[in-house]
Amino acid sequence: MWNTPIDLPVKTRKAVIDLLQHRLADSLDLWSQAKHAHWNIKGSNFIALHELFDQVAGEADDWGDLIAERLVQLGGTADGTLRRAAKRTQLAEFPEVDSQAKMVEALSHAMANFGSLIRESVDKADALGDKGTADLFTEVSRGIDKLVWFVAAHLHCD
Repeated sequence: MWNTPIDLPVKTRKAVIDLLQHRLADSLDLWSQAKHAHWNIKGSNFIALHELFDQVAGEADDWGDLIAERLVQLGGTADGTLRRAAKRTQLAEFPEVDSQAKMVEALSHAMANFGSLIRESVDKADALGDKGTADLFTEVSRGIDKLVWFVAAHLHCD
């Protein structure tokens, strides 16, 4: 761990860095799952979903950047390679799907799982006494919830 003049105790910073490492892995995994869906979507709503899935990937990339930068601010080293993230992610593997509806469902479930992990992390960071990290996770939570709504809305057809 790197020295930093940030006034959080070392014990707190170590615990928060570990929490951030896990959410960084999840954000990288979500990015790759959204890109997989983006590249492979087919069907009548192709262009809308293709663009929406790319938006999800872009946001996941931005969240990963926020998380990694906070981790480094606290004295950690962001463990951001895909191989390392694959060992640490808590998201389920993206399933093999054979329809547009199943692609939308799979991505919306991955996104909702990510949102759940982020909300748990808000509480954990707060309990550790790091309101800054809790606030960062709150920001990510609002963003993922909005995108889950956008993606999952495609599952409701009249």
